[in-house]
Amino acid sequence: MKRVVIIGGVAGGASAAARLRRMDESVEIVLLERGPYISFANCGLPYHISGEISAREDLLVQTPERFSKRFNVDVRIHHEAIEIDPKEHRVVVKADGQVYSLNYDKLLLSPGASAIKPNLPGMDDARVLLLRSLPDMDQIIAQLQHVTKDRPIAVLGAGFIGLEITEALHQLGYCVMLIEAGAQVMASIDPEMASPLHRTLRQHGIDLRLNSALKAVRPQTEELVLELSSGESVDVSMLICAVGVRAENQLAQQAGLVLGQGHSIQVNQHLQTSDPDIYAVGDAIEVIDWVTGQPASIPLAGPANRQGRIAADNMAGRECEYRGTQGSSICRVFDLAVASTGASEKRLKAQQIAYRKLYTHSSQHAGYYPGAQPIHLKLLFSPDNGRLLGGQAVGKDGVDKRIDVLALALQAQMSVYDLEELELCYAPPYGSAKDPLNQAGFVAVNWLEGNDELIYPEQVADYQGQILDIRNEAELQNGMLPNALHIPLDELRTRMNELNPTLPIMVYCQVGLRGHVAARMLCQSGWKVVNLTGGYRTYCDWQQSQQGEL
Repeated sequence: MKRVVIIGGVAGGASAAARLRRMDESVEIVLLERGPYISFANCGLPYHISGEISAREDLLVQTPERFSKRFNVDVRIHHEAIEIDPKEHRVVVKADGQVYSLNYDKLLLSPGASAIKPNLPGMDDARVLLLRSLPDMDQIIAQLQHVTKDRPIAVLGAGFIGLEITEALHQLGYCVMLIEAGAQVMASIDPEMASPLHRTLRQHGIDLRLNSALKAVRPQTEELVLELSSGESVDVSMLICAVGVRAENQLAQQAGLVLGQGHSIQVNQHLQTSDPDIYAVGDAIEVIDWVTGQPASIPLAGPANRQGRIAADNMAGRECEYRGTQGSSICRVFDLAVASTGASEKRLKAQQIAYRKLYTHSSQHAGYYPGAQPIHLKLLFSPDNGRLLGGQAVGKDGVDKRIDVLALALQAQMSVYDLEELELCYAPPYGSAKDPLNQAGFVAVNWLEGNDELIYPEQVADYQGQILDIRNEAELQNGMLPNALHIPLDELRTRMNELNPTLPIMVYCQVGLRGHVAARMLCQSGWKVVNLTGGYRTYCDWQQSQQGEL
């Protein structure tokens, strides 16, 4: 191996270049970047707009000059690869209006993905902006200087970037209208888990428009008029598009490389494309979903960095495999954090993979220590052996810790039985003697071993039997399930005679824990009992997710 050419920097390309140099001092490395930056923190862009990251230069992870000096890499910014000739092992490059050829022994593609701007009337107006790069960020900051705060700024798309820029604009004092074509924000999680996010957004004054697709933009002198699928026309001062990204596959397609689903670049476990001398990493490639084993497009910074390292090892002759992506991610939405890892229920259904689910609402640390807040956790696992399939959590504190532990458990192919046995740090300010993940393990194992039969919120309407609410009197002020009989848990043993002995019972409490106690009591008294997992809290979240509005 004499020369390696890397097309594209940032997470995948820059990581590969640095790793390759550490593995081989003799190889010539040429890094081509069509823009001015080879390594910047694109995940930090919304936080510079808000002012939380005050200095723009803090987003520059490495300058071309520092990177070139430290790693002895021929860094060529503003050099765009416009063609690949795999047979001749040659890249055609355009720079300063000139075109030249560059031969390679190994080639790495790290072109990333581009932000999608919907092809709709009026989207070419200068007040319609994207957020994917530093220049995009600079444009938004510049445009904000001309925006008055008496008219809202619209954000189109409620994924990671949409939610982050919404919060950033709100922190700056702007009114924000968040427009989402789907029935929920954060499509990567399941609908009922998004309900707390909807509440928080609206509590902070965000004009959240769900089930609203943008149909057209009508530019006016002082504003943009947005035509929505609801039939409404709304006036806004500017529009930021955050509807997703599309893999940059033009070079790969022109070179005849095989593309996968969604037109991402297909690679093997060594991150080789269909040409063995061309590797690819980052947002442009198709990966294997760690849980389902199916091809997927999962554009995340962490996996892109690891892929760059693994591709470099393979090019250096150190055989290494990429094990797949499990999609671990987290996002802040005002005072809440939402995180997930592994498969969602939506994905498991789509792939026809058998699963069971449960919900818990345990506090992030000991309840008697001040500041205890619930973590709303959803766990998905195999009904056959309890193997973990995925998890989602929403809460004000401690969400990242639990999903990170769960992500490691998924990598280790652990089961809910292992969650029971997790030994995690405990002191009152930091956790509980029974951690929320332990609690989730207990609930799952109780189901697997027949100690507790669970029922899901979507099954409640069709349930044939008695419905028993065992909460305290004060808790009923927030509502009850239709036709439910109320007997507080502590009175249940002495009031069982009020229940019909010939009908099964669905029992529920606020979050499911007391429901298990009641279910065990009733089961041993002869009833067939199901416990509403997650209790009334999860049922309300599910109901709201079905309505699409709060």
